[in-house]
Amino acid sequence: MKIGIVLYPTFGGSGVVATELGKALAKKGHEIHFITYSLPVRLDRLRENIFFHEVSISDYPLFEHTPYEQVLTSKLVDVVKYERLELLHCHYAIPHASAAYMAQQILKDEGIHIPFITTLHGTDITLVGKDPSFEPVITFSIKKSTIVTAVSESLKADTYEHFNINRDIEVVPNFIKLSEYELENNIKYKERYAPEGEFLVTHISNFRKVKRVHDVLEVFRRLLDKGIKAKLLLVGDGPERNILERTCREWGLCDKIVFLGSLKSTIEVLAISDLFLLPSETESFGLAALEALAAKVPVIASNTGGIPEVVTHGFSGYLSDVGDVEDMANNAYEILKSKEELSKFKKHAYKEASRFDIDKILPLYEALYVKAIADHSSR
Repeated sequence: MKIGIVLYPTFGGSGVVATELGKALAKKGHEIHFITYSLPVRLDRLRENIFFHEVSISDYPLFEHTPYEQVLTSKLVDVVKYERLELLHCHYAIPHASAAYMAQQILKDEGIHIPFITTLHGTDITLVGKDPSFEPVITFSIKKSTIVTAVSESLKADTYEHFNINRDIEVVPNFIKLSEYELENNIKYKERYAPEGEFLVTHISNFRKVKRVHDVLEVFRRLLDKGIKAKLLLVGDGPERNILERTCREWGLCDKIVFLGSLKSTIEVLAISDLFLLPSETESFGLAALEALAAKVPVIASNTGGIPEVVTHGFSGYLSDVGDVEDMANNAYEILKSKEELSKFKKHAYKEASRFDIDKILPLYEALYVKAIADHSSR
């Protein structure tokens, strides 16, 4: 199949998933065309069956803000027409799905029929979608999509709750390429951060308020108070970082907390970690948790959104109510209190992650692609 993937090219979960999906499809022989405003961060080199089409954004004196949706629409029309695409897969409802619909109608007038699938990733529903100025466009785009998917049952339920939609939504979970996480612990690398054999506790996020990164510090401090020798690795950057650094100094814990900043790849960090903290207020799926599990790292997280669909309480980690840092600290202690318990949870973490290996998820998307093309051609 010839498939156009429309995405945000950044480090965000939707962009990462969309890029890895395209790479896996190309490896199976499909022709993949990425369409976005810059090269996706995970598309690090030229690959067979993969093409990139840049949506060029120019400044026009007439417009205060560049009309990206219209520029994207024109690019979609161009790529579909001249590359003879059979399908568009849009990751994120706006502006991708709405642009795909406009492109679809323009091409229809030229006798070209192109179906499009919309994958809902989370903030397009739970954050952007709650803005009244966007709601009608998102609702329309979802209704007009040939097929709609969501990355979790939780997000599917949120979509039905927040939008006047009665159409079917297929749940296709996010995925990881499990083989990429099969790294041996780099002892020298781990000793750099844990020279006295401390446990390494890790958190990875964009440091926004919704991630409740201050709770990470609270859980870590309480874990230390329980006698666990540990270091905390914080990966990422964002608006809460300055507050975290001040708190670190006020608590006198800067010798036990390491700010690693934003990293292109977090696999090496996870490979030396013993425990992962994700106390978010909400997560549509919890991709960071899945990546930790794939690296055999048990997870302490909130029982919110799609996280319970990824982390099984008492098996691959523990779940607590949002904000219950004492319960999270107690659960963290239960895992780290003995080498035997930690070893058990590490094995379970990997087993949990295997449910989401790309080899199991990819056929689900391929089947939907075939269905979308067949359904659209029969109209």
